[in-house]
Amino acid sequence: MSACAAVSKLLRLFVFRGQFCGGRTCGVTRTAVRAWSRTATRSQFPRAEGTALTGRVDRYGGVTVNLADAGLPADVSESFFGGLLRDALVRWRAEGKVAVWLRVPIALSRCAAAAATHGFAFHHARHDHAVLALWLGEGESRLPGFATHQVGVAGATAVREVFEETGVRSEFRSLLSIRQQHDHPGAFGMSDMYVICRLRPLTYDIDFCTQECLRCEWLPLGELARTADTTPITSRVAALLLRGLERGFEHIDLAMEELPAVYSGRFYQLYHRQLGPTLHSADAPSSN
Repeated sequence: MSACAAVSKLLRLFVFRGQFCGGRTCGVTRTAVRAWSRTATRSQFPRAEGTALTGRVDRYGGVTVNLADAGLPADVSESFFGGLLRDALVRWRAEGKVAVWLRVPIALSRCAAAAATHGFAFHHARHDHAVLALWLGEGESRLPGFATHQVGVAGATAVREVFEETGVRSEFRSLLSIRQQHDHPGAFGMSDMYVICRLRPLTYDIDFCTQECLRCEWLPLGELARTADTTPITSRVAALLLRGLERGFEHIDLAMEELPAVYSGRFYQLYHRQLGPTLHSADAPSSN
C-alpha cells in the first residue's frame, strides 16, 4: 500500500468517527500517522538487511562494484546507500585497496549523488550506466582516464565499411598508415585516429550506397596519386601503394599477427613491419 493511500485511509477512518478537533487532527490521529511513517521509513531495511557492498578485486588492488548485482532494493534511499558505501570504504581502506570503481545503472542514479559525498567523481558513462571512481592510495590519483581516442578494429572495420559503402567484398591484407589528430571536431574534443588498411578485392562490381557516396569508381593508382582533386592523405597513400607495387608490399606493410594476451583466454593484434624469415619472434636470437 502506498504512503498516500495508507494516510488517506487512516484519516478517513478518524473523520468518520468524528475525531477531528477544531480543524486539527487530534492527538490519536497524529500518533497513528507518526507510527505509520516510522514503519514506512524502515520498510526497506528488512529487504536490505545484511547487505554489504562487495566487489571484484583486480590485480592492481582496485575494487570494482556493480550496483546492478549488489542486491539493493529498487527504492533504496540515497542516505541508506550512503551508509553502506561509508562502511565499505572503511573496510577497503583497512584492507589496503588503492581504488574503487563504482558502476551505477540509470535506475539507481540516486546512488551517484551519495557516492559524490564520499569523494567519487564520474569517470565515464556508456549506454545504461555510469562509472564513478575514487582513489584510495597515497598521493595523487594514478587512475587512468577514459578513452582519449576512438578506434575501430582496423581490419574488420575496413572490410565491413568498404562493403557497406561500395558493395565490393574484400579481405584485409595489412595496415598502411595511421592519421592522428588532437581535438577532432567530430570526436567531442577527443583525439581521433584514422587507420588506413590495404585490402585485396574479392569482387569488382560496384553497388554503392547512395546515402554514403555521391559517386564510386575504380581509378588507376597513378592517377589518384597525381590528381590535385583529392585530400593530401589520399594522394599520399596512393603513392605509398605505388611503391608497394613496384618494390613489394613487404616494404610498406605493417603486418598483423594475433598473439596471446597476458589475460587468460584473450588475444590481441600486433601490427609491425614484417620480419625476415629468420627473424620471427620464435626464432629470434637469445639476449644471452
